[in-house]
Amino acid sequence: MTRATPLQRSTPEAEGIPSSAVLDFIRAVEEPHPHPLDAVQGFMLLRHGRVAAEGWWAPYGPHSPHALHSLSKSFTSTAIGLAVAEGLLTVEDPVLQFFPDAAPANPGENLKAMRVRHLLSMNTGHKEDTTGEVFQDRHLQNLFGVEAHHKANTVGHVFGNEDDNWPRVFLSLPVEYRPGAWFVYNTAATYMLSAILTQLTGESLLDYLRPRLFDPLGIENPAWDTDPRGVNLGGTGLSITTEDIACFGQLYLQQGVWEGRRILPATWVAAATQAISDTRNTRTKPDWAVGYGYQFWRCQRNCYRGDGAFGQYCLVMPEQDAVLAIVGGVRDMQAVLDKVWEHLLPAMQPEALPNDPPVYGALRDRLASLSLPLPQGQPASSAAARGQGKMYRLDPNELQLESLRLDFSGAHQTLVLGNERGEHPIQVGYADWLHGTTNVRGYGAEPVAAGGAWTAEDICEVRICYYKSAFCSTFRFHFTGSRLRLDVTPNVFRGSTATRTLTGHVVD
Repeated sequence: MTRATPLQRSTPEAEGIPSSAVLDFIRAVEEPHPHPLDAVQGFMLLRHGRVAAEGWWAPYGPHSPHALHSLSKSFTSTAIGLAVAEGLLTVEDPVLQFFPDAAPANPGENLKAMRVRHLLSMNTGHKEDTTGEVFQDRHLQNLFGVEAHHKANTVGHVFGNEDDNWPRVFLSLPVEYRPGAWFVYNTAATYMLSAILTQLTGESLLDYLRPRLFDPLGIENPAWDTDPRGVNLGGTGLSITTEDIACFGQLYLQQGVWEGRRILPATWVAAATQAISDTRNTRTKPDWAVGYGYQFWRCQRNCYRGDGAFGQYCLVMPEQDAVLAIVGGVRDMQAVLDKVWEHLLPAMQPEALPNDPPVYGALRDRLASLSLPLPQGQPASSAAARGQGKMYRLDPNELQLESLRLDFSGAHQTLVLGNERGEHPIQVGYADWLHGTTNVRGYGAEPVAAGGAWTAEDICEVRICYYKSAFCSTFRFHFTGSRLRLDVTPNVFRGSTATRTLTGHVVD
């Protein structure tokens, strides 16, 4: 991917940050977790508008788009801000006025009182999150314990709502409280903002933002999942690169101005990033209890952010004139922010620092060699490899895998997984990540990388990363005679991250 005007690269010291602080941050986020792939996958740190440090843990890289999950919400808020500036709507407009054909025959007083600003600030008056009702989220588990959530343009099929008019479903639900009185994080509310924009403009949220936001910032080929009628999900489903996230944060840090051109009104930036909703009623972690604006969270240290499940962050630090973009597959999102507050933010100085060639050299080398951990052991050619070339039929299991086979060729091996869609080979590297594509999850030629080793005579471990998403899994094969036990552990999952154990036997 090329950007018309790339962000200027600098060094930490030139931007008032000790290289040692960035090294400390890297070491901190790499501290061992129960699952080795529970990890930050990439980051970009901007100071004074320049890139002070950036790095990605292989197989992740700078050019791969990454699913943002709820960080998508901040982009939807921006679209509403642009539409307000164009006079298409106001935040005081009643939600019902945009959907005359989808409104209930006798709407309650609370629903009639719901305004656009209540959708923006997650104060719709619903007692609980309505997303499951609107999307009919059955929490389907795709292969490796991952929800089938982020395949573009198929979300309606995945969630399987019997009524494909999602605004009608949203408006049919009880609104227990007066809007504005009760905060509840509600992705369906953000979806409604996307639906409103489509009602007003006749185009998708993605198409609306392309000339107004994505093109000016140099964000190429953004992708956004849709409902069955082609409405972008709004609250989730956007995929862009880490640098795209950083540019978006820099736009907000610069009060809506990009390269001397006003993209977004400063009044919207101020409104969207203040604490409008008191979040302490439903959120307890320190950086989730500071308040919520228009699809942005307030943070400790007088900062604000957009964020998404499993470690997607666009963190803006106005007092430090800094932006931190992170993509990841982490289980504890607060822990990542804690490491920012401990290592990065307090190290930022108002003036440039003297060059420190040894430490900067160590940082540069470390950034160039980042990698998610690979299994430690022997290559296939050095192992007893009891399962070599044998086809295993698997007993019925929740991952819907039917068969598997391990084939070896030199230091590399191929894991062949079988399901109802056929056989799906995944190339597995030894001591490195081997890139390829697979349709094992039903997503077409989905990019994947895998690495593995024989950790014992009869145990093979393979780690698999779908590096355009947060999701990675560890496969641990135990061969005993004609029997196989396969333990599959996801790095992150909306449900349980517990290991799934599958069993099978050799097919004669």
